[in-house]
Amino acid sequence: MGFECVIAQRLKETQKDVFRIAADPMRFGLPMKLIAAKSGIPIDTLYTYANGRAAMPLLAMHKLCGVLPNELLSLLLPGEFCVAQADASLDLAETASRCIDFVAEYASARHPESEAGVDLGPNEIATLRAKAPR
Repeated sequence: MGFECVIAQRLKETQKDVFRIAADPMRFGLPMKLIAAKSGIPIDTLYTYANGRAAMPLLAMHKLCGVLPNELLSLLLPGEFCVAQADASLDLAETASRCIDFVAEYASARHPESEAGVDLGPNEIATLRAKAPR
């Protein structure tokens, strides 16, 4: 099985989990008819994704934004990526300032005389995570 086939198979398995969790009345209780109505994706198409018969394209995921909870959509992404809604009231000057602070801290942590030399040490990683703009 090729690399792309492995990725598609994992996506199909994860899709099944996402739709199962979405429908679970103890969790989100979102019926497939409601998901179809709110997303504009035909219910038969949703069932092909929910049953793992087809890998969901990016357009379908886009349509599911705001319909399925972000934490469920995040399961469809690789690694440590996640779906998050942008804050419309974002203060761009504050964000820029935090970015500058983060870059300065990162550069300092990569200095040969820092905690782990040019690599990042555990304390430096913790500090950087705390300073990372959100």
